[in-house]
Amino acid sequence: MDVPTPDLVCPDTTWAMGRVSSYGWGVWESRLHALFAVQCRYQLEDESAHLDEMPLMMSEEGFENEESDYHTLPRARIMQRKRGLEWFVCDGWKFLCTSCCGWLINICRRKKELKARTVWLGCPEKCEEKHPRNSIKNQKYNVFTFIPGVLYEQFKFFLNLYFLVISCSQFVPALKIGYLYTYWAPLGFVLAVTMTREAIDEFRRFQRDKEVNSQLYSKLTVRGKVQVKSSDIQVGDLIIVEKNQRIPSDMVFLRTSEKAGSCFIRTDQLDGETDWKLKVAVSCTQQLPALGDLFSISAYVYAQKPQMDIHSFEGTFTREDSDPPIHESLSIENTLWASTIVASGTVIGVVIYTGKETRSVMNTSNPKNKVGLLDLELNRLTKALFLALVALSIVMVTLQGFVGPWYRNLFRFLLLFSYIIPISLRVNLDMGKAVYGWMMMKDENIPGTVVRTSTIPEELGRLVYLLTDKTGTLTQNEMIFKRLHLGTVSYGADTMDEIQSHVRDSYSQMQSQAGGNNTGSTPLRKAQSSAPKVRKSVSSRIHEAVKAIVLCHNVTPVYESRAGVTEETEFAEADQDFSDENRTYQASSPDEVALVQWTESVGLTLVSRDLTSMQLKTPSGQVLSFCILQLFPFTSESKRMGVIVRDESTAEITFYMKGADVAMSPIVQYNDWLEEECGNMAREGLRTLVVAKKALTEEQYQDFESRYTQAKLSMHDRSLKVAAVVESLEREMELLCLTGVEDQLQADVRPTLEMLRNAGIKIWMLTGDKLETATCIAKSSHLVSRTQDIHIFRQVTSRGEAHLELNAFRRKHDCALVISGDSLEVCLKYYEHEFVELACQCPAVVCCRCSPTQKARIVTLLQQHTGRRTCAIGDGGNDVSMIQAADCGIGIEGKEGKQASLAADFSITQFRHIGRLLMVHGRNSYKRSAALGQFVMHRGLIISTMQVCHHIHHVPSVLLSAGPGREARDGDALPGAVQGPHQGGILMYGALVLFESEFVHVVAISFTALILTELLMVALTVRTWHWLMVVAEFLSLGCYVSSLAFLNEYFDVAFITTVTFLWKVSAITVVSCLPLYVLKYLRRKLSPPSYCKLAS
Repeated sequence: MDVPTPDLVCPDTTWAMGRVSSYGWGVWESRLHALFAVQCRYQLEDESAHLDEMPLMMSEEGFENEESDYHTLPRARIMQRKRGLEWFVCDGWKFLCTSCCGWLINICRRKKELKARTVWLGCPEKCEEKHPRNSIKNQKYNVFTFIPGVLYEQFKFFLNLYFLVISCSQFVPALKIGYLYTYWAPLGFVLAVTMTREAIDEFRRFQRDKEVNSQLYSKLTVRGKVQVKSSDIQVGDLIIVEKNQRIPSDMVFLRTSEKAGSCFIRTDQLDGETDWKLKVAVSCTQQLPALGDLFSISAYVYAQKPQMDIHSFEGTFTREDSDPPIHESLSIENTLWASTIVASGTVIGVVIYTGKETRSVMNTSNPKNKVGLLDLELNRLTKALFLALVALSIVMVTLQGFVGPWYRNLFRFLLLFSYIIPISLRVNLDMGKAVYGWMMMKDENIPGTVVRTSTIPEELGRLVYLLTDKTGTLTQNEMIFKRLHLGTVSYGADTMDEIQSHVRDSYSQMQSQAGGNNTGSTPLRKAQSSAPKVRKSVSSRIHEAVKAIVLCHNVTPVYESRAGVTEETEFAEADQDFSDENRTYQASSPDEVALVQWTESVGLTLVSRDLTSMQLKTPSGQVLSFCILQLFPFTSESKRMGVIVRDESTAEITFYMKGADVAMSPIVQYNDWLEEECGNMAREGLRTLVVAKKALTEEQYQDFESRYTQAKLSMHDRSLKVAAVVESLEREMELLCLTGVEDQLQADVRPTLEMLRNAGIKIWMLTGDKLETATCIAKSSHLVSRTQDIHIFRQVTSRGEAHLELNAFRRKHDCALVISGDSLEVCLKYYEHEFVELACQCPAVVCCRCSPTQKARIVTLLQQHTGRRTCAIGDGGNDVSMIQAADCGIGIEGKEGKQASLAADFSITQFRHIGRLLMVHGRNSYKRSAALGQFVMHRGLIISTMQVCHHIHHVPSVLLSAGPGREARDGDALPGAVQGPHQGGILMYGALVLFESEFVHVVAISFTALILTELLMVALTVRTWHWLMVVAEFLSLGCYVSSLAFLNEYFDVAFITTVTFLWKVSAITVVSCLPLYVLKYLRRKLSPPSYCKLAS
C-alpha cells in the first residue's frame, strides 16, 4: 500500500500517521484513508478557485509572501508582525490587561445566552425561562456609583491626577510652599462644575426613562382590560396599542380593528425612514369574532432567538385546539417592533421580546464620555513636561551637591517648578470652551443651535470624516414627480396639463363608446384587443402608462374618521365618502406616494385599496374596480415589483411591473431609447422607474397560479422556486414609460457639501434606504461630482466573492464607492483592514441598507484605523448610535423627532448650518483654545525660568504666587516653548542688571514685568480687535494695580511709583518682546500661511 507523499498529506493527519507505528497498519488503514479523504476534500473546497481562504493582496509585493500566509487573516498577520518587545512596549501590555480584565468580568457576570422561545397567548406564567424587565434605562450611573464614576472619569487623565497629587502634598508641613486655597480652589472649581453638569444630565436621563417606563397600556386578561405600566409588561402578555401610541415591546401582530386585517406603523425612530410600513395580522386570530376569544383558544407563537436585524423575523403560529392544528408561518410583516408608532387603527399583539432583548435596544449602543483631541494632546504634553520637571529638579539637587535631606529638596523643587503645568489650567480652558459654546448658540446666522456638550467645541475644527444620514438630513424626504417619457415624447413639469387633457379625453371616449353600445364591457374589450394591431396614438399610450402607474404600487389611501364614528371600523367606511380633502396616501416608499399623487393630479385617482382589491376614480367621477390577484413586492435582489390585476368590468387580466432600469432592460421588448434616457434622467438627479405590462389570458393565469402556489408550499429552496415561477412571466413585456421622480434636497445642501470637501473633509453617507435611492441622492446632492465614476460594490455573501470584488475595486482610481450593508458585513468579517484602507482613499463613500449598529461600527472602524476625528450627523432615532460613537455628534431637529438632537453634542435645525458651525465656530474654537493654552503655558515657563535663575544666583527661593498655565498644541507650540525660557531669562537677568542695588524688590520687579509682558504679547498676537479685547487688556492691568494696595507685604508702593522703576521695567518688557515680534513678522513675510496666499 502506497503512503501518500508528505506534500499531499493534510496537516491534521500527521498526528494520526505518527501513531500508526505502534499499531498494525492494517488496523488503521481504512480509518486513516477516511480521515485523509474527508479533511483533504474540505481543504480543497476551501482552496478553490474562488480564493475563499486567500486574503486580499493590497499590492503586487504581497504575492511574494509564503504560501502559509494565505491561510491567515489580515489581522492575525498584522499582530504577528508586531510580536516581540516592540509590540509589548507599544500595545501589548494594554492588550494583555484588557484581556485579563475582560476575562475576569465575564467570569463574574456571565452573559445570558439568547435562545428561541415558545410564547403562549395571554399566559406569561407558562414561559420556561426568566426574561428581562421591559424597562428602558439610559442612565450611566446610579446613586452609589455617581461620585466614584465621575471622579474616575476625571482622574484617569494624568493632567488631573498630577493636580490632585500636587494639591494633596500641601497637607504635608515639610512640603508646604503656599496657601492651600491656591491649589485646591481651582481643582475644586473644576470638579464642582463637572459633577454639577453630570448630575443635571443624569437627572434628565432619569426623567426621560421614567416618563417612558410609566406610560400606561391596556392589557387584555381573562377578566377584561387592565391598565399596566410599560415597565411591567411581560413576555406572553396581550397588549392593546391605540393609534398614535408607542409600541412598548416587540410583539407579534394578532388582531386589528381595521377591516382589512392590516395596519400602518411609523418606524422613523427605528430605521430612520418616515414612510409608513404595512403590517398584517395573523389570519387565524384576526378572524376570531371577538377579542375575548383569544383566551378561548389554545395557541402559541414560536419565535427565533432575539437578534439585531430589524428587517427579518422567523417564527410560527400554532393553534392546537383545532382539528387539524393550524400552523401559520410568521415573517417580518407580522411583527410590531418596540419604539415604533401605530399609525392606523388599534392593534393587539402578544409580547415576545422585552427590555434589552428588543430590536431597538439591541441596536442602541451605550453612550461614551467624549474627550477632545486637544485634551488628549495636552495630557500627553503634561507627561512630557513632568519628565522635564523631574529632570530639572534632579539637576538643581545635583547643583546643591545632594546635601541634607536631598529627597525632600527634590520634591520641593518639583512643587516649586510646578508652574510649568499650572494648577488652574483646566479652569482657563473650561471657561473658554463655555464661552465658545455660548457664541455658537447666540449666532444669528445659525438660529436654533444648541450646545449640549461644552467640553469639545474645538473638535468641530479638527474633523476629517463627516458621516451623514440621508433621509431628513440631506433630503426633505418629499418626492416630486418631474418627468414622464414615452419613448418618442417626453413630458416635464410644464407640460403636465397635456397629460391631464389626454387622460380626460381617453376616458370620455371610452365612456361614450360604452354608453352607445348598451353593453358595459364588449366595446372596451374590442377596442383594447384591436389596439396592438395598429400603431397606438399618443393619447392611448399616455392612458395606458398612467393606468399602469396607478395600479402597480403598494400605496394605500387612508381616510380620517369623522367625529362621532365608533371605534369599530365596520361603520367607518359608510362615513368616508372618498373626498379628496379627507384622503392621504401611505406606502413603504415615498416614491410610490409621489407617483400615485401625480396620477391624481392628472385625473386618475386611487380612492380605495385593501389586500384583495382597489378602486380608481376617473376624471368624470366613475369608479373602476380591480381585483388584486397576485402582488410581488420590491426586494433589493430583484430591484422590481409587480402586480397581477383583473379588471372587474372587462374581466381582463394584466400583469404590471416596474423597477430599476438594470432589472427591467432584459425583461421588456427591444427598444433603442431606454438606456439613453435613463442616463439623462440620472444625470439630472432623478430617480427613474421603468414601467411595463403584459396581458394574460385566463388559462395563462390559472397555469401560473398553480405553479406559484406549489412553489410557495415547497420546504426546500422556496425563494428560488418562487423566483423561477415569477420569471416565467417576465418575458417580452410591453414597455410603457419611464418615470423620473426628484427627492427634494435640504436647502443649500450642494454648496455646503462642496465647501466641506474643499476644506479637506471626507464625507460618507450612511443610510438605511435602497441602493438605487442612495446612489441617486449621492449624485443629485453632488456628494459625488459629475466627473467622478461610481463603483457599485456588488452583492457578496462569501469570502471568495468579497476577495474578487475588492480586487476589482482596488484597480479603480478616484471613484466613489457604493456598498450595501450585507456586503459591508462580509468584507468587515474577513478583510476589515484592507476594506477600510481602500474606502478611505475614495473621495466619497455611500453605505446603503445600514442598520443602526452598522453605522456606529463604521464610525468606530474609521477611528481605529485612521486615528482621525470623526463627526456623525443625523436626525432620527436610528442615528443615535452613530452620533454617540463619533468624536463629535450633531443632531438635526426634523420630522423624525428630537431623539437624535437630544443625544447629540450639538443640535442644529438645518443641514446647511453645519458649514458655519465647522468652518467658523469650530475653527475659531480650536485656534482660540490652542492660543489660550499656549499663553498659559508660556506664563508658567516664564515663572519657572525665573525660579531657576533665582536659585542659580543663590538668591533665596521666592514663592511667586502666579496664575496657572498649560500649553495647547498648535502650530507655534515649539516656538512658544522657546519663548518662555527666553523671556523669563530676559526678565530676571534684566532685573539683575538694571536693579542691582534694589534687587530686594524682586517680587515687584518680576511681577510687574511679567504682567506687562503677557499683556503686550496678547496685544501683538491679536489679528482682529474687538472692543471687549481692549476692555479686557485694561481690566487686567487695573486688577494688578489695585492688588498692590492689598499685597503691601510683597510690594513697596513707594518704590513702584518712582519714574526709575517705571522706565526700567518698561525697558525690560520691550527687550523681552521686541525680538520675538520682529522674528514673527519676518516669518510671516517670508513664509506666509496658505490663507494669506489665497487672500492676496
